[in-house]
Amino acid sequence: MLNPKTSPDAVPAPSEAVAARVPRDGGAESLRLDAALSLLRQSSVDLPPGTDLDSAAGLQALLDALCTLSSRDALTGLANRRQFDLALAAEMDRVARAGEEALLLLLDIDHFKRVNDRYGHPAGDEVIRAVARTLGECVRPMDTAARVGGEEFGIILPSCSPASGQAVAERIRLRVEAQPVRVAPGVDLWVTVSVGGAFAAPWVRSTPAMWVERADQQLYGAKAGGRNRTHLEMPTVSPVSAEEKGLLFGTSQFQDLE
Repeated sequence: MLNPKTSPDAVPAPSEAVAARVPRDGGAESLRLDAALSLLRQSSVDLPPGTDLDSAAGLQALLDALCTLSSRDALTGLANRRQFDLALAAEMDRVARAGEEALLLLLDIDHFKRVNDRYGHPAGDEVIRAVARTLGECVRPMDTAARVGGEEFGIILPSCSPASGQAVAERIRLRVEAQPVRVAPGVDLWVTVSVGGAFAAPWVRSTPAMWVERADQQLYGAKAGGRNRTHLEMPTVSPVSAEEKGLLFGTSQFQDLE
């Protein structure tokens, strides 16, 4: 999901120096953009067709592309840890203010070290990419799927009920289990994932770290229970008064961004 793959010819090569002139303090200065364009080219990220880097709109397009690139995991195209942490904090804030349910899933590829040790790191990379593709196929556009560690992934699911959360976790686990991964000509591997999850408590001002810790405890339980299974911590009901809800609405650090 969100894995930009485009023609490498759409962005000038590193040797093609590009400079844009923009007003600054009443004068003009040259911006050296060839390094930025080279980075986009290397990552197979296109600027919109016809982008004029001598214009403010063109520079904005370049900045947008770089921001997108900085939020993506290079191997999988999923969100990276930086973007995951931002999305997690924003979702926790939304749950505390709006009282809607949200689920955090953590997934770990079972016995991944054995893949690297036996077949090599390129095979391990292909397994990671295959699992990432499966995650992208199983989540909604509003969800955030990220690679948060070597073989560990995180998924933030807003507005997710317990029944839906359990179904999503099982769907991911079963689809990964059923999908062979081609790691070399004639060599297919079958891998599994362990899944742990926890719901954010509505109307409760907690922290992202505590939410991750609760989900991680469930992931540990899934692995300790034999791997290739899901463990979810179900949400608890916590009555909150109207006055407390008002206080929660008044302390958001993200509401101006919505």
